[in-house]
Amino acid sequence: MSNCCVKGFKWDGQPQGRVETTSSGASTYVTGSNPEASILLIHDLFGWTFPNTRLLADAYAEEANATVYVPDFFGGEVLSSDILSKDTSEWGPLDLPAFTARNSKEVREPEIFAFARELRAKYQRVGAIGFCYGGWVVFRLGARESGGLVDCISTAHPSWLTKGEIDNVDVPVQILAPEIDPVFTPELKDWCNRVIPSLGLDYDYQHFPALDHGFAIRGNKENEAELKGLVRAKNAAVYWFKQYLH
Repeated sequence: MSNCCVKGFKWDGQPQGRVETTSSGASTYVTGSNPEASILLIHDLFGWTFPNTRLLADAYAEEANATVYVPDFFGGEVLSSDILSKDTSEWGPLDLPAFTARNSKEVREPEIFAFARELRAKYQRVGAIGFCYGGWVVFRLGARESGGLVDCISTAHPSWLTKGEIDNVDVPVQILAPEIDPVFTPELKDWCNRVIPSLGLDYDYQHFPALDHGFAIRGNKENEAELKGLVRAKNAAVYWFKQYLH
């Protein structure tokens, strides 16, 4: 995981949702009240309590008319958003490689799939969106072998995504891709743009010139270009979900 995954800004605002515990014991932020359509939002390295993530969930719930879930997929552990304003030399005891190892695909995928199955049993339509760390997750959820857990996926600046996961996707795909991204590389972008259309899937690839990895969830709202980009990304995801969840 690159240091770009822990750079950015924390937004002002008060999340409007609630915290619930599922039947499997998972803690989750929930916002919205649509009984038929839901969105599973998979957080970045800052976890399910990060205010930006919850504020985006609130926006999706209201504007896409869905019940949005942001579960804790890091076992109660989160990276402090305080490090956003610090140089890596000021991170103190944080061991990023150890943190990511504790939250590897192999460790977290079973509980993520269990949560998605709960949503699929409860709602008629389910979408998923993942930021950074959550990018690989949504492709796994939308894979052919996943048994129709979700009806569509969206991701912004995905991390840990492999060509094999791209090859296996089987639901409509939206990608919100910044120009500058050392993780979602030009090679992976090109692979997506060649492979996904060849699979016969609905596909929406949106390019964000001059913006960096993390812009859609940690962009600087005081910067005009970043604000324009993150609003455009939010609106694009809302429109995507309105198409496939209603």
